[in-house]
Amino acid sequence: MNSTFKIGTRGSPLALYQANSVAGLLHVRAGVESEIVIIKTSGDRLSESSLSEVGGKRLFVKEIEDALLAGEIDLAVHSSKDMPALLPEGLTIGSVLSREDPRDAFVMPDSQADLDLDAIRQRLGSAPRIGTSSVRRIAQLIGFSPSATFLPIRGNLDTRLRKLDSGGYDALVLAAAGLRRLRHAARISALIPVDVCVPAPGQGIIAVEIRQDDQRAAQVVAVFNDADAAIALRAERAVVDRLGGGCQMPIGAYAHAVTDGMLALTGIVVSTDGSTSVRTEVQGSIHEPEELGRRTADELLTRGADRILAEARRALSATESHHP
Repeated sequence: MNSTFKIGTRGSPLALYQANSVAGLLHVRAGVESEIVIIKTSGDRLSESSLSEVGGKRLFVKEIEDALLAGEIDLAVHSSKDMPALLPEGLTIGSVLSREDPRDAFVMPDSQADLDLDAIRQRLGSAPRIGTSSVRRIAQLIGFSPSATFLPIRGNLDTRLRKLDSGGYDALVLAAAGLRRLRHAARISALIPVDVCVPAPGQGIIAVEIRQDDQRAAQVVAVFNDADAAIALRAERAVVDRLGGGCQMPIGAYAHAVTDGMLALTGIVVSTDGSTSVRTEVQGSIHEPEELGRRTADELLTRGADRILAEARRALSATESHHP
């Protein structure tokens, strides 16, 4: 039997960082050697189109999951926020790594760090151009800067930072986790508190996907599974599953431990124009994270999330119909 595990990943610097992190854990914690297999996804090939036009973040994992199902690779490594709430039949999340900072961050061209949000608002001015391709971020940050123009931006992190520094944008909103992992933490001008912008479900968590029937892979990756991050991810993904949302829906969910044995889960659904939102925080046992996620989603639905999401889906369908 081949003892070398093949790790499937995208070829971006962040994706390779994540895959190499898993490879290192396989070697150090499990005594297993690995080979990284770069797979180009539809999301990579359509790098100049906005996610809402081309089908959402699912396009960043589809080909990798196809290779995993076909047995061409043994493990798939993803940013968990890119994964659909419902995985393809035959696949499961076998392990997750410890969570990096889950918050979003403002990045300004001059790299001035440690600003508060009032300073960011003042520096942005009256009509800033803010780069982000996330419907969730736009919907929540419209309230922070009502006169802002939100412009799509794609490409790897270095490409985005170059576009910012060349004057194409007044600020970017990026995941703090990616900035920290690629040693660009100094570019973080301000972290955005969860009470201002609830992160995407799974933000900051690297997930290792395996075939459900691959017991050997399951045993190996379980050695380095981070239990706290896994519990949080299960709760957050359950919110999206219950709401019937997807990666391009304006849904935020963030779970964290509050006391021994208890988990708090903040959930939000916001209209794409930022005019309407429903938000809740629910607590429950860390031993039943999916139940906590479902209760959080049910509370959001009781408060009107279904109507907001229905309108968001209509808006997304209209966008897609204009961009065949």
